Amino acid sequence: MTENYKIIGSFIKDMSSETPDVSTHIFVKEKIPKYQLNIDITSKAIKNGIVEVNTILKFIDKPEVLKKSHFEITYTSIVKVDEKISDKKGMEKIILCDVPNKIYPDLERIFLNLLTDSGYPGIKFDKKVDFTELYKQRAN
Repeated sequence: MTENYKIIGSFIKDMSSETPDVSTHIFVKEKIPKYQLNIDITSKAIKNGIVEVNTILKFIDKPEVLKKSHFEITYTSIVKVDEKISDKKGMEKIILCDVPNKIYPDLERIFLNLLTDSGYPGIKFDKKVDFTELYKQRAN
C-alpha cells in the first residue's frame, strides 16, 4: 500500500522545561515517576495540500501539587497530502494516526533528552504510544 501523504519536514516549534528553584528540583526528582504524559494533536491547513500537524507532549504532575516542574514540546510536521484525499475521515486518519506514528520515535527521543538535560535522567515512558489504537478508540 502506498502512503497518501508525505512528511516534507519536521521541527521543534516550541520546547519548555521549567523548574522554579532548587527545592522544587529536589522534590520533583523523587516524584517524577508519578508524572503523566499527555498528548495533544492539532493541525492547520496551509495551502496546496500542505498541512501543519503539531504534536504536543506535556509531562506534568497533578494540578493540586504545588512543587512541580513543567515539561512541554510542540513538534511540527509539514505534511503534503495526496490530492485524492478529500474526505474528512481520510484526512483525520493521516493527521491523528499516520503522521504521529511515523514521527513519534524521534519526538520521544528528543523529549527524553530534554528531561535528561533538565536534570532528570533515567526517565522512561511505561507504555509505547499507539496512535492507531487511540484513533480507533476516538472513532467509537
